[in-house]
Amino acid sequence: MASLYKALSGTKRRRGDGEADGAGEPTEVVRNRQRVLLLSSRGVTFRQRHLINDLSVMLPHAKKDSKFDSKSKLFLLNELSDLYNCNNVLYFESRKHQDLYMYLAKAPNGPTAKFHIQNMHTMAELNFTGNCLKGSRPILSFASEFDSTPHYRLVKELLVQIFGVPKSSRKTKPFVDHVLALSILDGKIWFRNYQISENIDTTSTNKVEEEGADDKGKKSKKLAVSLVEIGPRFVMTLISVIEGSFSGPLIYENKEFISPNAVRSEYRRGKTNLKVRRQEKEEMKKVAKLVKAKEKKEKGVDPLSESALFA
Repeated sequence: MASLYKALSGTKRRRGDGEADGAGEPTEVVRNRQRVLLLSSRGVTFRQRHLINDLSVMLPHAKKDSKFDSKSKLFLLNELSDLYNCNNVLYFESRKHQDLYMYLAKAPNGPTAKFHIQNMHTMAELNFTGNCLKGSRPILSFASEFDSTPHYRLVKELLVQIFGVPKSSRKTKPFVDHVLALSILDGKIWFRNYQISENIDTTSTNKVEEEGADDKGKKSKKLAVSLVEIGPRFVMTLISVIEGSFSGPLIYENKEFISPNAVRSEYRRGKTNLKVRRQEKEEMKKVAKLVKAKEKKEKGVDPLSESALFA
């Protein structure tokens, strides 16, 4: 009963925590209890599967599940997240073995953001020199455009709660050695992962740069910080935002988004029109040749031609 009271009142404190204002009252500890359920649908390709594996390595607070069979009853993911004790869902849906869609959802009440993934490259494909510790926490870097519109502010909050690794996670290492850069360009969200590389440069100087130093000509140490890309990288296009978790009314829709099926259909239609125009041009050449031969036959032999004069 006491544990239930502490859970409902939020006055539970950890061992070793101080007391507030010296009055003997326990201090309230704010904990980040974000847990992510990571899974995909049936029919993912090997490149899509490698991308999901790279993301699962980057998220030590994520619980990876087997492939989800149904593509129409996505609301069942709420029950699955409840079984795994997760309050976030990162779901990847593959269509026609070539199109990849990503869902960011807060279970069980929502909201849900749907993205189309393009230009994805896994860590094995890129083969960059950057590296970071497995299980370390990232720094999330967002562009200023995320605060310009309400739907981008909502997407930013979803990304923070899913990709922001909590400090209290069981598999998390107490290090911060990489940066997740999220920028907006051409109406798309670009995802990049960089390593924080720190190099110490020793240069001899005649001035004393360190406090408390008396000797001149001492070598001063300067810390040079740079970013080295690790991978993976991909581009996300926001399609829609739903109020609930995989269900509910539509609160935002991207009117400029064109589905990959429409793009492929237009491309095939263009190729078909090109073929039809080529056939029509060949038919016009044949008709022109027949008309010219008929006119020459009807006109007969020219009396001033060489064949008629020197016959």
